[in-house]
Amino acid sequence: MVSPPATTMRKGRTMSESTIPQTASDDEAHDPVRIGLVSVSDRASAGVYEDKGIPALKDWLQKALKNPITWETRLIPDEQDGISAALRALVDDAGCDLVLTTGGTGPALRDVTPEATLAVAHKQMPGFGEQMRQISLRFVPTAILSRQVAVIRGKALIVNLPGQPKSIAETLQGLPDAQPPVHGIFAAMPYCIDLIGGPYLDCDETVCKAFRPKSAIRSPKA
Repeated sequence: MVSPPATTMRKGRTMSESTIPQTASDDEAHDPVRIGLVSVSDRASAGVYEDKGIPALKDWLQKALKNPITWETRLIPDEQDGISAALRALVDDAGCDLVLTTGGTGPALRDVTPEATLAVAHKQMPGFGEQMRQISLRFVPTAILSRQVAVIRGKALIVNLPGQPKSIAETLQGLPDAQPPVHGIFAAMPYCIDLIGGPYLDCDETVCKAFRPKSAIRSPKA
């Protein structure tokens, strides 16, 4: 199946693209997954500076997942209604299985990503935000000011992530070299997506080992 061409709309609007770079053999061995990436920033969406959130998310996910991925990306300003609309469109219209946002989760007046995310929620998943703050508190005391949330909408998991690329990687992957090691939030995402009826996510264990009960582990496809 040929993916639709990429389109870009700047100056405070949206940016979207859809690609499946993996080979046919990958398609046969692993479930395809559609992932939405949303970067929330007034200045980046207006072209004042280059967005670094979406590239950081893509880089980490491409290393962590063996699945063929179709990307849906949005670069939008800090407007609550616009963020909620983007999340609904990614899940309800584009059919994303997983949506990750970056930016807009602090206490500043323009930081409204958590409110926009909760507005589209069918269920809340507070453990993701709690663990992200525990990881970030290893580095800075101001991590308690972060307000990331995670929710389920339909058969999709939506998770707010920090805005800095380094923090994105730390919260997703965890701190494997810490004593004791600290689990990242991505280790729980594949099983969560299993439980809500999504595709089976296969992880590269050198990057992130997904946790599933033994009864939920799928045998590799021939």
